[in-house]
Amino acid sequence: MASPRATQSQQPAEAWRILRWRSRHWAHREPLAQGVALTMLRIPAGSFEMGAPETEAGSSYRERPVHRVRLGEFLLGQTPITQAQWRAVAAWVRLEHEDAKRWPEEALDADPVAKLDYAERFLGEQRPVVNVSWMQAKAFCGRLALRTDKNYTLPSEAQWEYACRAGTTTPFHYGDTISTKLANYHGRQVYGDGEKGDYRQQTTDVFSFPANAWGLHDMHGNVWEWCADQWHDNYEGAPEDGRAWIDDEANQNKNDMNRRLLRGGSWNCHPRNCRSAYRYISPPDYLNDPVGFRVCCLPQD
Repeated sequence: MASPRATQSQQPAEAWRILRWRSRHWAHREPLAQGVALTMLRIPAGSFEMGAPETEAGSSYRERPVHRVRLGEFLLGQTPITQAQWRAVAAWVRLEHEDAKRWPEEALDADPVAKLDYAERFLGEQRPVVNVSWMQAKAFCGRLALRTDKNYTLPSEAQWEYACRAGTTTPFHYGDTISTKLANYHGRQVYGDGEKGDYRQQTTDVFSFPANAWGLHDMHGNVWEWCADQWHDNYEGAPEDGRAWIDDEANQNKNDMNRRLLRGGSWNCHPRNCRSAYRYISPPDYLNDPVGFRVCCLPQD
């Protein structure tokens, strides 16, 4: 584990240190501020079948054709970005040695959750930050990348689904159905042979539920998570190497350019919308109480 420092925001970038995290997963710990760090888990290289077959309940044409994607190794946040992590990075100011042209122009509100109606249902240092747009999430990643000299970004849609599945092919990484003992969603609704459970009507702390096989928490429910890709109605022509699907802007309709991907479902979603393959669409300036994000880091070489 990287040795603690007073504050990453006042120090030059350092090399990666990938160490065994809690004796099970390989991870990098990125200090953000005093007492606040970001845990990035190593996701192994491999391939998987992306999307959902017609036989999967609740699936749609938007999740097809099912296609094989091959991905290199990358790092992904163990949880969605928490309010403590967001607040730490939002407080950063550009240092003298950092390139002004690379410092994101998008401002980061120190406490976007507090701006919500019924904010008390969502506030908490270890709860996911919500009420964050795609543009703000991208700016957060930009600050991280500049400060650490690492390739922080939003995950591609393929990276997100690959990491969520963690080698599984079922609708959820937990199996064929889901319960509110395993995730935070609209528990009065059921999927498959599942049973009704709690409808909490709020977010929950990020380590409240079991992780998947690769150590990732909250891949189903709690908050929607932004991906880097532009929206496409289905997977016809999708990349097969795991990169974000970004079209040539010169050949892209403006309305299509403004549509972005969300994955994972949220605290107020029907469980079918929390499936590993489910895709959701929203404009990049959209922000509300179900929407957060987690970060990805690509190999430096």
